[in-house]
Amino acid sequence: MAVPEILHTIEKTALSTWLRESPSFFGFYFFLTLHTIGMSLLVGGNAVIDLRILGAAPSIPLKPLRGLFSIIWAGLGISVTTGILLLLAYPTKELTNPDFYAKLTFITLGVITMRKVNIQVFEDSSLNELAMIAKGKVLARWSLFFWIGVVTLGRLLPDTAIYGTFGHPAGG
Repeated sequence: MAVPEILHTIEKTALSTWLRESPSFFGFYFFLTLHTIGMSLLVGGNAVIDLRILGAAPSIPLKPLRGLFSIIWAGLGISVTTGILLLLAYPTKELTNPDFYAKLTFITLGVITMRKVNIQVFEDSSLNELAMIAKGKVLARWSLFFWIGVVTLGRLLPDTAIYGTFGHPAGG
């Protein structure tokens, strides 16, 4: 596979080098930790809503769970911001990995589904609990599928990388 020279150019920038090589507490692993926290808020909040729609914890009313969307959106913001920084640290490693594109696809589908759940299940104040659940079941199943896929693909990225940095095979 021919690796585009632009990836080497990005890797040579001061920010990319610092993110990758800095011994600072605020280097790569700091942003990786923040990325994990953001994903936890994003995926965890979605999972709570999805599982409740699918019948888990029936004693918890569904309508108040709408408040989780502010936490979910914050988690998405943290994840996107830190994800960009992590990508800048290793652009060749990520942008030559087909799993990275699968992860981005699943994130996109997960966010679209999340938005549909919010609109179709929570924005119609005339719906009672049973109607909310009925409107949300299919979406909740898809949402869980997409977010589980995101987490799985994210975990697999280091193991499926072809390159580490420009001109260097992964693991080498």
